[in-house]
Amino acid sequence: MPPLSHEALKAAFAGQSLFEDKTWRLSPDAWPIPAPQAEQLEAIGAASLEFHQALETLYLRSAGGKNLLRNKPLVAPWVAEYLERGKPQLLIEHGRDPKNRGRYPTVLRPDLLLTDDGFVMTELDSVPGGIGLTAFLNRLYADAPGLVGSADAMIKAFHASLAALRPEFPNPLIALVVSEEAATYRPEMEWLAQQLQVLGHRVFCMAPEDVFPLGGALFFDVEGNPEKIDIIYRFFELFDLASIQTAPYILEAWAAGEVAIAPPMRTFQEEKLAFALFHHHRLQEFWEEAIPGRSLKLLRALIPPSWIIDPAPLPPGAVLDGPRAAGRALTSWRDLISATQKERDLIIKISGFHETAWGARSVVLGSDCSREEWQEGVERALALAPTSLHVLQAYRKPRRVRHAVYDTAEPHELREVDGRLRLCPYYFVVGGKARLAGGLATFCPPDKKIIHGMQDAAMLPMRFAAP
Repeated sequence: MPPLSHEALKAAFAGQSLFEDKTWRLSPDAWPIPAPQAEQLEAIGAASLEFHQALETLYLRSAGGKNLLRNKPLVAPWVAEYLERGKPQLLIEHGRDPKNRGRYPTVLRPDLLLTDDGFVMTELDSVPGGIGLTAFLNRLYADAPGLVGSADAMIKAFHASLAALRPEFPNPLIALVVSEEAATYRPEMEWLAQQLQVLGHRVFCMAPEDVFPLGGALFFDVEGNPEKIDIIYRFFELFDLASIQTAPYILEAWAAGEVAIAPPMRTFQEEKLAFALFHHHRLQEFWEEAIPGRSLKLLRALIPPSWIIDPAPLPPGAVLDGPRAAGRALTSWRDLISATQKERDLIIKISGFHETAWGARSVVLGSDCSREEWQEGVERALALAPTSLHVLQAYRKPRRVRHAVYDTAEPHELREVDGRLRLCPYYFVVGGKARLAGGLATFCPPDKKIIHGMQDAAMLPMRFAAP
């Protein structure tokens, strides 16, 4: 297969509105995944779903004051308190509703950094962007040998994961509801809806205000005619729910069984502090009982040490379960301020349910900022703790890798360059299994400490390399 030329790539992106005002480095080759990593990627999907299943059990047992273990007493009401802190009572009750039991995100996307010690999972996103982008890239690089998912695998898997919520309908009407806060992603959702319509599916992208109630159900207007909505895929953070005027109608229609909602509006499924609970020393026996051994071992290798920044006072002589600062154990999270540069290989980020919780807007990397900026990050985490908890996470530096990209300047020569990598595999949940249908590789310059889509990065689909 001849490599995709710079001109062909440029023309393909320029011809799509979903890439309007977006630019990045171009490469003729999808990102190659060697066999050992490919095998691990398949296992990560099952482990991610099993993690969510265990998290639900942990939360509901904690909220109900029930024992967490089979043959040993362990009651942990503080788990639910952490996960519910700062949330409106309406959403708390909705998340606990028995009708929501066993409802998990339909799309799971871990953020994986490639380090010298293998993959590190920094987050597990249940409302991920990039579905349309990755599906488009899979089509563009469809001739790449070993492409992760066929040209249309992402599109079909996305629909299948949603349609499975209402199996009584042979062709359910699905509304992709994108809030104003998430408007950056509306073009890719519109593109997804268009592609699914071509395949004969009733899928439409709309704003929350396009939805209206009628007879206890939800409808939207199609050329002057009301069409009943069977499934809503919500592309908005739950923090944004208060600004969505039609939210009460959506909740009422769900309660009446008139509409299914994906991902579920369960705030505990979107909290980054779940990773800190996974590492919490008092919960290790719970995770060992709740997650099968193979997945538990994998998750322990993937998820970096994480802690909840909770400024609750300690008794005299007690120390925090956390990293060290100035060579000493912490007696207060404020002790982090005195950590040396080497000890500050740590990230502070807000856990969730906050306007800064998506993207990298709340992230403070201690080893890449001044002492003043680090102190500001610590103090902000402590100040917001009564309503919005922050997570402290050990930073694992991505290792250098090489890939061929085109020069940005004429004559756009192809060069192998150094960079750092983030992989985002997309798993679609159907029939209780998480299926890998595509993946997005973000290849950034080596000086970038936090990897995300940016102008000088390359955004590529993933392919399994030949053994």
